[in-house]
Parts: sequence; structure tokens; C-alpha cells
Amino acid sequence: MPFEFEELGMGVVLIKPRVFSDVRGFFLELFKSKDFSQVGIPTPIQVNMSFSLRGVIRGLHYQLTPKEQGKIVLVPKGRILDVAVDVRKSSSTFGKHMGVELDEENHHMLWIPPGFAHGFQALEDSVVVYFVTHNEYFPQYERCVNYTYVDWPIGEAVISDKDRQCRPLEKAEVFP
Repeated sequence: MPFEFEELGMGVVLIKPRVFSDVRGFFLELFKSKDFSQVGIPTPIQVNMSFSLRGVIRGLHYQLTPKEQGKIVLVPKGRILDVAVDVRKSSSTFGKHMGVELDEENHHMLWIPPGFAHGFQALEDSVVVYFVTHNEYFPQYERCVNYTYVDWPIGEAVISDKDRQCRPLEKAEVFP
């Protein structure tokens, strides 16, 4: 199998692709439906990409039912702290969050299932790719948790006006 899947807790999975390196560079598979489905990760239906300067925080975003999304996140250029926050009110881990460094060197990816807010901080100028599952983007179902919920590593962060206006978790509309 060209992937190693490491369960990190709460349904979040670290995906470590097998990298084939030689003097020319490297090759790796980013997604293989058969392998991903064996660990419960569905086939993506939309792919997004962002570029962020060092210090930028994007998130913490999610979409509510019936348009919930899962995300496979990878960083082909740069380095980020990628964060998932459990926003499932009925979950025993509601409000808990975890962060994983993803970068162009380790080639790791993170599976964030529906029911989690997602965000990241660029630890250096970074390109981030999101393979989105379950549903396309529907702005009317988008919600967010205020970025201050997480203790980010770079204190002088750049945040959009939209993300500054997100509610604290205790006042956010979340999954049942």
C-alpha cells in the first residue's frame, strides 16, 4: 500500500504517502480511492488551493448538515500548523482540538472528517491543497469558530475580517 494511515484520535487521520525519491526528485500518489475507502475516507468531489504568507491564519471553518464536508489537506509548498476542532455537540470530545505540522518535506496529509472546524496558520509562505469530500462549498451552510480558540505559534498573525467576526465556540452554531 502506498500510504500509511495513523489514527490521531477523534476520527482525524494522518496520511503518510510512500515517497519514491531519486536524483531527479520524487514521485508519490496523493489519493487512491481503494486505499482511502478501506480506512473510511471518501472520494473527494472538489479540490481547492490557497496561498498564504507566513503568519496568516485561515479558519476555523466548517459546513453544517446537510452540506457537511470532510477535508484531506496537504502542503505541496511551505509549512503550516493544521488544526481540527471537534464541533459535534453530542461528541465526548466536543471542543477538543489537535494540530499537526504539514510541510513540503514530510509530504503528510491530514484527514479531517465532517463535524470538525478546520483552520491553519502558515509557518512560512505556503500553498495548501484541500481535497473536499461529501459536498461542494455552499456559503449558506458555512460556519466558523473564532480563531482565538487555538493558541497559534506565530503571535502577530494576519487574519481576514471575515474570520475575525467568527463567534466563540460556546456561541457558534455547531453539529448536534
